[in-house]
Amino acid sequence: MAGHEFFEPADRKRPVADPTAAEPLAAEETRPTCDPAFKHGVVVGFDGSTSSERALAYAIGMAHRSRAGLIIVHVANRLPTTVWAGCEPPVFVDVPDHRTEVLGLELACADYLSEVPWILVERGGDICHELEEVGREYEADAIVVGSTHGLVGRIFGSVAGRLAKRAQRPVVVIP
Repeated sequence: MAGHEFFEPADRKRPVADPTAAEPLAAEETRPTCDPAFKHGVVVGFDGSTSSERALAYAIGMAHRSRAGLIIVHVANRLPTTVWAGCEPPVFVDVPDHRTEVLGLELACADYLSEVPWILVERGGDICHELEEVGREYEADAIVVGSTHGLVGRIFGSVAGRLAKRAQRPVVVIP
C-alpha cells in the first residue's frame, strides 16, 4: 500500500452548528483525525535533501522491521509576504511553496517505498514543533531526522538537536 495525502483547508473538518441551539458554533478549523493504520508508526522528516533521504531510508527499514506504517512529514516553507494598506500596520501573509506536491510525486514513483504503507503529510511552521505534533497525533514510536550540516545549523542550532531536546518520544538522528 502506498499513497500520500495533502491536507487542504477544504479537507479539514469543521464543526456543524446546531440550528436549535441558542448560540451558533464558531467555525473552527481542526486537524483531521489520523488514519488508525498509521498509529504507532515511524515519523520521518523529509525535504528532499541528502540527509533527509538517508533518514528516509533508515525510517523505511525501521518501519519494515516493526511492521508499522511510515509517516513522511514535509514541513513546507512559508514565504512571508508583507501587505501594507495605507496607515494600517503591515499584515504578513503566508504564501505556501509547492515543493510538497513535487516530493509527493517523486515518492509515489519510488520503488523503495513499495514494501511499507506510507503517507505524506504537509505542515507549515516550525519544523521541530510540527514533527513533534505529528508524532503526538499518530502516537509514533519514533521520529527520524537527518542531521544538519553547514553554517546555518551551527548558528541557529540544528533541527535534530532542538527536536531531541524537546520531543516526548525517541528521536533518531541519521548523519
